[in-house]
Amino acid sequence: MNDIFLRVDELESQLGRIHSDFGELKLKFKELLEENQRLRIENQQLRKVLKRETTADIPTEAAEEPAAAKGEDKGTLAAAVGEGYDNLARLYHEGFHICNVYYGHLRMEGDCLFCLSFLSK
Repeated sequence: MNDIFLRVDELESQLGRIHSDFGELKLKFKELLEENQRLRIENQQLRKVLKRETTADIPTEAAEEPAAAKGEDKGTLAAAVGEGYDNLARLYHEGFHICNVYYGHLRMEGDCLFCLSFLSK
């Protein structure tokens, strides 16, 4: 009789461990599903950006002359900086982080204070 009680107690302990293991697996599975969904959305956004960039008329580097050969100076540098800012602002509005903390990651929860402070500089 004592053996049966010990065996039942042992099985109960094993069931408790199995239940705990299933709980951990369930949480890990949930995390993986969320990450997969986030990556799908990010991939979709990146495909849109890539498609837009490849369909735009982009001049080839061979056709462009160096700035010094064109006689351009600091005005070109300012234009390039302005263009860079515009590109970052466009990326931010397309849903990507431009801050040094999460650069290039998809923004999932609205506005990012780091990105906004960067844009306001």
